[in-house]
Amino acid sequence: MSSASSLKSISLLAAGLLIGGAGAVLFRDSLPGAEGSSEQRLQQLERDYKKAQIRVAELEAANPRAARPGQTISDGLRGLAEDIRDGKPVSPDDIFRRSQPLLRDLSPLFERIRIRGMEAMSQSMVGELTRKYNLTTAQQETVKKWFAQKAEEDAKNWTDLVSRKGTTLDDLAKESRNTRPDKGLDSLMETMLSGDKLASFKSERATEKAARIQQEADRRVEQVNSIVQLDDSQRDQVFGIMARNSPDYDSSIKLEGSSGDIGNLPAGSPEAATLAVLKPEQRAAYEAERQRRREEAEKDMKSIGLTLPETWNFLDP
Repeated sequence: MSSASSLKSISLLAAGLLIGGAGAVLFRDSLPGAEGSSEQRLQQLERDYKKAQIRVAELEAANPRAARPGQTISDGLRGLAEDIRDGKPVSPDDIFRRSQPLLRDLSPLFERIRIRGMEAMSQSMVGELTRKYNLTTAQQETVKKWFAQKAEEDAKNWTDLVSRKGTTLDDLAKESRNTRPDKGLDSLMETMLSGDKLASFKSERATEKAARIQQEADRRVEQVNSIVQLDDSQRDQVFGIMARNSPDYDSSIKLEGSSGDIGNLPAGSPEAATLAVLKPEQRAAYEAERQRRREEAEKDMKSIGLTLPETWNFLDP
């Protein structure tokens, strides 16, 4: 096997592991109501496992120097399959943890992939900023360098999270949702713009952030309202809780949908804060629906030999 072919095989396997991990999160979030029977999903899982076994064996045979004493990746996958057959509890996080050693080894490759993926976005934003605010050549270069450095930092932080002991798929999903490639851009632009240009930039950024905050908060409010009918006061309070929990939240941004100032997020999680807003009968209905959906999700996961993560939340996107 040529070096180019080996690299391609490694890349495909690594990408498959990452996509598989993301797929587990998506599968979890889609429950209940996923299409297809339990038997079909089990058959697909078995096919995917066999493909993974074949690919891992090829890589280990092609690069014996990479083999380590002790349990190999293939051993880990085989052990998971045996646990599933024996009816032992196996969660998507177990699968992720077994793949972590390979992900750590390939972290330089993944960092380059993430950085390259950021290039198109940064080029578009630099072009937009240049058009709107007539940036000079020197200013354009400054913004380009800032985006390049931000991309490297984000890629490194992602690698650290993927490699860290105790990381779960839920942690990765939250990080993906909360990462903002343009976080900190406001401070940079304030050093380059002034007068009307700076005022216009701040106004546009505030509008963009407000739209993101409101869209997510509105979605969350409707999720809760679909379970318990919220009155106007409760909707306003729940909206404030969800908006305050947004990674884009800034107290200086004026939001539609809230009749007053949005204060600090109450102690505990957004869900705990939301429950505190509900009346006793609403809280009971909410808890009952959460338990019902969890039982359905556990049953669906069990049908393919997996357990539901403890951190599963039916309101998560």
